[in-house]
Amino acid sequence: MNIIVCIKQVPGTADVKIDPVDNTLIREDVPNIINPFDLYAIEEGLRLKESFGGKVTVISMGPPQAADALKEALSMGADEAVLLADRAFAGSDSWATAYTLSRAIQVIGAFDIILCGRQAIDGDTGQVGPGLARQLGITQLTYVFKIRKVDPPGKIIMVDRLLEEGHEIVEAVLPALLTVVKDINQPRSPSLADIRRAAKLKIRLMTATDLTGVDRTRLGLDGSPTKVIKIFNPPRREGILDMIRADTAEEAAAQLADKILSEKII
Repeated sequence: MNIIVCIKQVPGTADVKIDPVDNTLIREDVPNIINPFDLYAIEEGLRLKESFGGKVTVISMGPPQAADALKEALSMGADEAVLLADRAFAGSDSWATAYTLSRAIQVIGAFDIILCGRQAIDGDTGQVGPGLARQLGITQLTYVFKIRKVDPPGKIIMVDRLLEEGHEIVEAVLPALLTVVKDINQPRSPSLADIRRAAKLKIRLMTATDLTGVDRTRLGLDGSPTKVIKIFNPPRREGILDMIRADTAEEAAAQLADKILSEKII
């Protein structure tokens, strides 16, 4: 079974800065981590490989330092890693990112399952996974918290999807793309042997010229349909602190109830 896991390197801090020229994140000199939701995707890919054999390939699009995230994925047990790094990809929105990843995956070759985290913590759109499935023309199963059955010869997969008011069981054909939530597993810690193995593995670098048949007008900032027009901090919320003073908890509760009713909060 060939499994591809898409991961993203994201800022590991809330103290990020924005480029005033193109309104994109300034990622230089910022500590970075693997997007937390993607760790669950990596773990699920490894479990599928352990159950059915095959290999796990992790792929990421980003600046050269994104190789650190790929190395971490390799140390968890992934077999191969691919980095999409090119100035032509800079500033991509979720649509352009999905398009670029789809072209790279076509270069990588045949696959059975693509795994993604439910969303990235920096953009929070949750659009890249479904967009990638659409670009590749394959089934998408989002918000998966359990894989019930996989039948590689029969090209069938059955999963549990998390809904707002419950869950549903869905059966679909392979190949398919799954976006997973954190309930699906507990990511493993890399073993010393895998850390040593990962250090010896070479990450495959892909640029725009390596993507067969790519339309360069659909790459990067210029190829992104969505544009950030303005970035600003929301206005600070002003409030008045009103301390309730009472001798007992019962008196304090009564005063609070009176205050809530008088202010028509409820």
